[in-house]
Amino acid sequence: MEDRKSLRVKIISMGAAETGKSCLIKRFCEKRFVTKYMATLGIDFGVSKIKSSDCDIKVNIFDMAGQSFFAEVRNEFYKDTQGVMLVYDVTNRSSFDALSDWLIEIRNNLPQPSDMDSVVFIVCANKVDLGGKRKVDTSEGKLWAETKGFHYFETSAQSGEKVQDMFECLIHTVASVLTKGGKPGAASMERGYSLEQASLVTRIRACPDNYEMLGVSRG
Repeated sequence: MEDRKSLRVKIISMGAAETGKSCLIKRFCEKRFVTKYMATLGIDFGVSKIKSSDCDIKVNIFDMAGQSFFAEVRNEFYKDTQGVMLVYDVTNRSSFDALSDWLIEIRNNLPQPSDMDSVVFIVCANKVDLGGKRKVDTSEGKLWAETKGFHYFETSAQSGEKVQDMFECLIHTVASVLTKGGKPGAASMERGYSLEQASLVTRIRACPDNYEMLGVSRG
């Protein structure tokens, strides 16, 4: 019997503090939920193994602390990143608004800006079990991800909803890029918007008032 190939991949978590990054990783790696919040101090680390059709994949997950004062620590871990779990809390709009800043941070700390093109990104809208407190709806989160070509998942670390699916999608996509070449992307996803529609909606959301939305001047 032919020996199966083995592959090692590096995944990092990114996002504001208290979005549930550590809980998502523990749910995936340890199949448990931690009820007491404990801030990640700098970097935490998780390991898991999954199998694909043709190889065994060992996954190293670096859990990045979300607080700004850990930026200098985070910057040392971006090199050689192959997959990114970009997490926000659906009950906290500021964590969603900060996603673009996280993309800037990783781009600025990769050896070459073009290295971003080979990184697989998944946007993870976490804490969907708190639906009654939701501040960012599905369409807005999905739109943000789709305009950048990122995969999008809605998860709950508490219930486990879609956590396994999200990680498997991220890991298998990274493995496919490494073994088959090409660039990552979410082209296989069914898009809810064309790129033209997405750009229009993004522009409208950024308008400060109704006049600018309609493209007319006051009076």
